[in-house]
Amino acid sequence: MNTSRQKNLPAEERRNVTVEAVVDLAGKTNPNSITTAAIAKHMNLTQGALFRHFPNKEAIWQAVMKWVAERLMARIEKASEGIDSPVEKMQAMFLAHVTFVSEHPGAPRMMFGELQGAKATPAKRLARAMLKQYAVRLSDLIEAGKARGELRADLDGEAAATLFIGTIQGLVMQSLIANDMSHMVEDAPRVFAIYRRGIISGFEQGKGE
Repeated sequence: MNTSRQKNLPAEERRNVTVEAVVDLAGKTNPNSITTAAIAKHMNLTQGALFRHFPNKEAIWQAVMKWVAERLMARIEKASEGIDSPVEKMQAMFLAHVTFVSEHPGAPRMMFGELQGAKATPAKRLARAMLKQYAVRLSDLIEAGKARGELRADLDGEAAATLFIGTIQGLVMQSLIANDMSHMVEDAPRVFAIYRRGIISGFEQGKGE
């Protein structure tokens, strides 16, 4: 990264660049091992320059979680715009989520790391809030799908929302273990097809046959 260019960055842009640098580092190494010194080195800055925009490491982690939450939710909302069918909206969200993670593998690493931690940090609270917001969005779509007759009338909406998110998390974990995010993108349509068959109504199944 060009050091001279960074010296002229506005404060907000400098913070965003720092967050993106942390996400990039987290995609290559264990987030728990990332120090402020490593972040500064990655950005060709001194730690003093870094701390002019963040008071401490916890503030950086909080900014990272906020960045991930805002961009992921914006990505899935944009993907589902203009789609009338609730189940088709869910599919668009599923694929958009997987694509986002494939582009930013450090994001799930950071999130998993925070959620597994014992401390109730601001970053952990943000991660939990995002998952809750996501689940509510899915629950609304599921209820809309049931009302339209697309989804089974007896479908447990809470369980279906949990399984949706859990299925993505499973794909993410397999890709991280294999150190190859491309497989996740390739597998996502087939995996969602299985999920879809479990939630749609008999009428919708008949239409697809």
